[in-house]
Amino acid sequence: MPKVGMEPVRRQQLIEATLQSVAELGLQATTINSISKKAGMSSGIISHYFGGKQGLIEATVRYLLSSLQRSLLHKTAQGCSPEQRLMFIVEANFAVVQQQSDTTRTWLSFWAHSMHDAQLHRLQRVNARRLYSNLLYSFKQLMAQGEAREAAELSAAMIDGLWLRAVLSKADDAQFDSAQDLAKRYIQSLIQQFGV
Repeated sequence: MPKVGMEPVRRQQLIEATLQSVAELGLQATTINSISKKAGMSSGIISHYFGGKQGLIEATVRYLLSSLQRSLLHKTAQGCSPEQRLMFIVEANFAVVQQQSDTTRTWLSFWAHSMHDAQLHRLQRVNARRLYSNLLYSFKQLMAQGEAREAAELSAAMIDGLWLRAVLSKADDAQFDSAQDLAKRYIQSLIQQFGV
């Protein structure tokens, strides 16, 4: 009989094992067996907790999304100006957890696979809409509605593009910091260009 209170611990262990397996093998080659082996658990526990590999993959993506959201909420909890909030959004997207090799490889695998998987595509769209919405909220306090929409769209593309370029080039911390700085400077230039 399973110990009381172990389910959240085991779920997290399986999510972490999934991150490791996807980073090492890629999403296609990751199997229930490769995940359960990394977690040191029986493969049946994945079906028990997640309904199978697909459910675990989706839970892992949701975990990454909520980590990103928690990072932003933590930074903005004390209240800040719209411009500071925009800088915090950039920082959250370039946070250390986003730079870790297991996490970055997993994000890349999920993004690529989302083109062929409806559930992962839905989660990717949630992520993209959340970034756009967070940016738009702050830009609307600094400029007219139309310009705010354009600035949010441009900034989201810049953040994603710089992050992707840094990951694909296997950037070190200094290169990630440089990419983050470029994104911040770009946002500041949009505020100067469109701001009231």
